[in-house]
Amino acid sequence: MKEDKLNLVLGSHAHVPSGAGENEYRYVYENKMRPFVSNLSRYSKINAVLHYSGVLLYWVERNHPEFFMLIEDMIARKQVEILSGGFYEPMLPLLPPQDRIGQIELLTTYLRKHFGKRPQGCWIPVMAWEQHLVSALSASDMNYTFLSEDQFINSGMKGDALYYPCYTEDQGKLITVFPVSTVGAELSEKSFSEVFAGFKKQIGEEGGFFYDRIITIFPDKASGASEESQDSAWNRFFEELTLSENFIETTLPSKILKSHKPHKRCAFLNSTNLNDGFLPRNFMIEHGESGGIYSKMIFTNVLISQLKGDKSRKLNAREELWKAQDSSLFTPGGFHRHELRKAAYSSLLRAERLSREKGKFTSSLIQYDFDFDGVEEYLFQDTRINCYIRLKGAGIFELDYLPKDWNYLDCGCAGNVRRAAFSDAILPPETKAQDIAKGFPKGSRLCFNEQFEAVSQDRKGKSCFKLPALEKNTAFANIEIEKCYSLKRDILTVNYTLKNQGKKHEIFCFVPEIVFSFAGEGEEFARFFTSESGGKDTHVSGTMNAAESIKILDVKNEVQILLCSLKAFSGCLGLAYQTTPAQTGGLYQANRILPLFSVSLESGQTWINEFSLKFSH
Repeated sequence: MKEDKLNLVLGSHAHVPSGAGENEYRYVYENKMRPFVSNLSRYSKINAVLHYSGVLLYWVERNHPEFFMLIEDMIARKQVEILSGGFYEPMLPLLPPQDRIGQIELLTTYLRKHFGKRPQGCWIPVMAWEQHLVSALSASDMNYTFLSEDQFINSGMKGDALYYPCYTEDQGKLITVFPVSTVGAELSEKSFSEVFAGFKKQIGEEGGFFYDRIITIFPDKASGASEESQDSAWNRFFEELTLSENFIETTLPSKILKSHKPHKRCAFLNSTNLNDGFLPRNFMIEHGESGGIYSKMIFTNVLISQLKGDKSRKLNAREELWKAQDSSLFTPGGFHRHELRKAAYSSLLRAERLSREKGKFTSSLIQYDFDFDGVEEYLFQDTRINCYIRLKGAGIFELDYLPKDWNYLDCGCAGNVRRAAFSDAILPPETKAQDIAKGFPKGSRLCFNEQFEAVSQDRKGKSCFKLPALEKNTAFANIEIEKCYSLKRDILTVNYTLKNQGKKHEIFCFVPEIVFSFAGEGEEFARFFTSESGGKDTHVSGTMNAAESIKILDVKNEVQILLCSLKAFSGCLGLAYQTTPAQTGGLYQANRILPLFSVSLESGQTWINEFSLKFSH
C-alpha cells in the first residue's frame, strides 16, 4: 500500500429479516447484492469487504449458487474479504452473552465452510454498540469491526482520528474499530468523482493532509438516473474509481491492520448509526411489540438453559431462539410488520417446545415478572396452550397454540401498550352494537386501563382477579368485576361476576373485547361464523345478534377456534391497524371481537357469565 494515496475501504452490506416474503429476498439480491458483486468482479484491482447476513446468504445459496462461486473466486484472488456477524442479523446488545457468541460462530462457520476462509472482521447490525460487545467479539476471534463516524465524534474523537481505526477495550480484551464515513451516503445522489472532489476540498480547507488517510464507506447504492439500472450505475462507479487511481487506492482491513497501527484508543458511548440518538433498550421500553418479543426471548432463553442432557435438542432450541433476535424487530419500521413478529414468535415457540422434556411436561401456573416492570404476571403453561395474564385490565397478553407455533395475541399495541384479550369496558346503556368498533363512547369506564387485584391462584390451573368499585365519582364507579381464568385439558374458561356495590340501580352495556391475530387481513386468512341455540352457523363480517358462540377458522394454520358464552350477546367484529408514516392505510395487526351484553343490576345484585375458548386442528 503506497503512502502517497488515500486508502479506501469499500464495503457492501445487505440483509433481509426472517419472516420476509420471497419477493423481498429477490429484490435485495437483484438490486443490491448481484449488481455490486458482479460488476466488482470485472475490476480485479478494486478491493472490497462484503457483509451479507446468514439468513440472506442461505436464500442465495438455494436460489443462486453461481453467486457463491463468484465470491469464492474473488476471495481466492484476495480481492475481497467477507465479514462475519450474527447469522440472523441480531440486535447484539440485547442478547445474552452465549447468544452473541453463538450467532457469530454460526455465521463464521457457515462462511468458512462455503468460502474456505475464516472471517477476521465482524458487522454489527445498525452499529448498535455497547462497550461490553468487545468481549463477545474477541471471544469469537474477531479482529475488527465498524462504527459510524458520528459514533466516533460522539465519543470524543476528532480531526485526524476520524480517518484511522482505533482500539477499544473491555475487560482486557481489544478490538480494532474502523470509522465509516458519512461520505458514503452521498454516493447514492452524486457520482464518485464529484463526491471525492468535494471530500478533497473539505480536507484542504480544514488544513489537513488528504493522502495516506483511510476512509471507509458502505454505500447503499450507486447514483444514477431514475431509469438507470444498478448494474449500469455500479459499473460506472467502478470505472470512475479506476480512473482515480492516481490519488486513491482501495484496500482491505486486514492489510491495514498489518501495515498500520491503530491511531488511538477510544471507549464508545452506547449508540447506533440511526438518527435521533436511537437506543434499542429505550426503544423496546417505549414500544410494547418489541418489548414483548424481548421478554419472550429472555424467558425462552431461561427455559433452554434448564434443559439438561440432550445437547442436540438444546442446540436446535437455541438456533430457533436466534431466529427471533433480528435487529429489525427492535428498530423503527420493522417492529410494526406483523409478519416479522409472527415469524419471531413461531421460532420462539418451537424453541420452547424443544426445551420441554418429552413425556414429562406438567401443566402449571406460575407468577413471574415476564415483562420486567416490577409487577408479576400469571403464566398458564399447558401441553398445547400458553396463556399469560397481566394485572392491568386482568387481560390475556399472550395466547400460544403450541401445535402450530402461533401466538394469537401478537396483536400490536394501542398506544404503547400491547393489546390484550378480555379487555373490559362498561358503556352507557344506549350504546349500539354497530358503533363500538369505531371506539367506545364518552362516559364509558375503560376497565382495561385499570389495575386489577390478584385474589387467588390455584397452581392446578385457576387464577382469579378483582377490580373493586371505585370511591371516586366516575362513570359506573360502583360496579365491581371479578374475573377468573382456568385452563384444563386445553380449554380456557373465563368466568365473570359483575356486582353493583352502590345504592342505586345501574343499567349499562358490558363489552369484554377479545382480539386474535392471524396471518393477514381478509377471508383468505380468517373466517367468522356465529350460531344460536340449536341453529346453523351463520357467516358474519360485521354486526352480530343473539349469538351464543363464534366459530373462527384460521385458514393458514388450519385451526378452528370456538368461543362460547353462556349468555347470548350482540356486538360486532372489527380490525386493528397500525398506521406508520409510510402506510397511509395502516398495517394489519389483529381482528377484534366485541361482544356486547345489556346489564341491569339493583344494589347488591350480581351478573354472571362464562366464556370458553377451545382450539382444535
